[in-house]
Amino acid sequence: MNIKTAIFIKGINGSDEILKEEKTHLAFYGRSNVGKSSVINAILDRKNLVKSSSKPGATKELNFFLINDNFFIVDLPGYGYAKVSQKMREHLRRLTLWYIFDSGIESRINIIVLDAKVGLTEYDKDLVEFFIERGEKILILLNKIDKLNQKEKNWQLKKIEEEVSGYEIPVLSFSALKRKGIEKFWNILSK
Repeated sequence: MNIKTAIFIKGINGSDEILKEEKTHLAFYGRSNVGKSSVINAILDRKNLVKSSSKPGATKELNFFLINDNFFIVDLPGYGYAKVSQKMREHLRRLTLWYIFDSGIESRINIIVLDAKVGLTEYDKDLVEFFIERGEKILILLNKIDKLNQKEKNWQLKKIEEEVSGYEIPVLSFSALKRKGIEKFWNILSK
């Protein structure tokens, strides 16, 4: 895909006018520290559009980026071991669930970013189940694949594909660092 424009619009913490715009959302979910920001920057061919942090849990709202004046990329807060208070962790969990179930988005593609070394966590599996029950599109993106040798990579891919077998969910090997998987990402989404 030719990315002509990619602009940060705003971060939200609940209902907002931006949710009424009839644009498809590419929503990115992932455990803290899986490299969501780096993945988004890589697929958009930008260096620092999405701010990444050395500290897990830096994203504390739903961040909206308008791409080619045509669709939104939505960067959701990470989940897992982010170094935030229990109260903030619960707020982020509720915000994510509100976005999934109650935001009223009609057209959404859900991209679950995984760490290639970790694979699917229980929370990732719960997300997959939510989206399957709702009949929503899902793509699993296995990031940091460059950190595995060929045997480990094949084993992890096979394991994840078995865990989601029967649901026709694409599983994509990806490396934001090495910029591998970008073309395939856009090809999968265009189908």
